[in-house]
Amino acid sequence: MEENERLQFIKNNFWRKIKEVGKKIPFLKDVIAMYYCLLDENTSLTAKASIALALLYFISPLDAIPDIILGLGFTDDAGVIATTLLIIKSQLKPEHYTKANESLSEN
Repeated sequence: MEENERLQFIKNNFWRKIKEVGKKIPFLKDVIAMYYCLLDENTSLTAKASIALALLYFISPLDAIPDIILGLGFTDDAGVIATTLLIIKSQLKPEHYTKANESLSEN
């Protein structure tokens, strides 16, 4: 999958996945902030690549641990998101979290 295809896949499927998981996952705000960081033109290409891969994993129905397994389903996603957050922490800005909070309050 090429970079443009990955980005389009994320844009087309991100909010559907967010609605599916609802507020079941404690790291939801971080995932949404990463999405806004990905769309930010000031985010470095390296960070965008890391975010894109993490979000693709999060959105993908293929998981190391299927999301439907109660209690464990999102542990692999959490690990990928946490690792990516460490890698891109300098790229995540307060405005990304502001947008994430706004998105969460709308739903």
